[in-house]
Amino acid sequence: MNTAENNNRSQSRFAGWPTLLAVVGACLIFAFLVGETKKYTQPPPVDEGRAALRTKALSELRAAEADALATVGWVDQTKGVVRLPISEAMKLVEREWQDPAQARSNLIARVEKATALPPKAPETPSPFE
Repeated sequence: MNTAENNNRSQSRFAGWPTLLAVVGACLIFAFLVGETKKYTQPPPVDEGRAALRTKALSELRAAEADALATVGWVDQTKGVVRLPISEAMKLVEREWQDPAQARSNLIARVEKATALPPKAPETPSPFE
């Protein structure tokens, strides 16, 4: 009986090792896969040429934004939406809002015009009519 108990104890002592090895192995495989995925998803490093290209694109974007803020232009000519410099827009609003009731009705009319839906397309008759 004594040897049977010893065998059971020795077996129970080593029963957790396969599970432990499987968990450690799975973690190592997962870490390897994460490392490989990271290699493939990294963007290329920023070198001198790419940095110059990005700097040029940023300066062109800022110049276009500054031009849009400083000049008058059409946003949507069919709806009558105009882009104005901020200082001119402030002067216009100050002038228009001398009479608040008229300015409010004018504002509501302009918003309705700017957000108006196009007319519904005519329905085509059924070929069976």
